Amino acid sequence: QVQLVESGGGLVQTGGSLRLSCAASGRTSSMYAIGWFRQAPGKEREFVAAITWVGGTTYSAAAVKGRITISRDIANSTVALQMNSLKPEDTAVYYCAGTLSGYGSTVYSRREYRYWGQGTQVTVSS
Repeated sequence: QVQLVESGGGLVQTGGSLRLSCAASGRTSSMYAIGWFRQAPGKEREFVAAITWVGGTTYSAAAVKGRITISRDIANSTVALQMNSLKPEDTAVYYCAGTLSGYGSTVYSRREYRYWGQGTQVTVSS
């Protein structure tokens, strides 16, 4: 089992920055990847970024590429999502998710993730 807890959401103006954190506990040594997803009201949950736990390979969605950085701290079992140049369309509940298996592009699919946090709200005002 893996437990995930997000933090760092909030209200920010357009162009501002936020740093989200995901704290993992449990079977983190078996983790393949941790991803970030977001869900806006009335929309599907969508992939934002992911990082493989051991190799540190990163993936990001086209909508946020160049504006976000995902990183991990294995010693503290945390994954951070630094978001810059935020836009109103970035407003959503952000979830971190963990998977114990996978390869390559499977990290883009929410179906690959078994463990989910409770989410943290990000609101970008115009």
